[in-house]
Amino acid sequence: MRQKQEPTYSLVILTLLLIIIDTVLAWASVTFFATGTSGVSPVYIAVAFMVLFALWFGLYGAIAAYAGSLLGGLLTTPELVQHPEIAVIWAAAGLVQTLIPLAATRMFDVDLSLPERRDWTIVILFAVLLNNLAGAAWGAFTLSLVTTAGITGIFLTWFAGNVIVTLLIVPLALRFGTGTIRSSKLFIANYWN
Repeated sequence: MRQKQEPTYSLVILTLLLIIIDTVLAWASVTFFATGTSGVSPVYIAVAFMVLFALWFGLYGAIAAYAGSLLGGLLTTPELVQHPEIAVIWAAAGLVQTLIPLAATRMFDVDLSLPERRDWTIVILFAVLLNNLAGAAWGAFTLSLVTTAGITGIFLTWFAGNVIVTLLIVPLALRFGTGTIRSSKLFIANYWN
């Protein structure tokens, strides 16, 4: 008779831990580096870790990015607190910024330790440029619904800051950290498993 495997809650605990990390990084990025009246940070360190968590932990990391964006936004942006319905929609920017690189790396079968030029190219294109372009557009549009700051200024600050942060952190962390993460039981090779 086969023994039943006990359910593990490690992925639930991991997701909660990632939400806490994403929230703290989002709060710190906006609290210490925010500019102007828009509350957009030109040094949004959280985005790099949100992308990394999605690439290493699949959709668990993407869910954490959405929740961390939402909670971080509510903790730092009074306009989002006053309009929680917009905050829920606005936080999708964090989700978009993680789903694009997650889908691309899985679809193109990228080796996350980046041993080849092809892997680097796909990561830079989808985890640095296109995801941040989509996230900045979504975030700037939704923030413009609740703030007097100009949509162009929000977009440019969001996009440029995120590109710089993700370009500096994501490829290097993937190159030097993926081996360790991949050898753990928590690494997600696809989306959920």
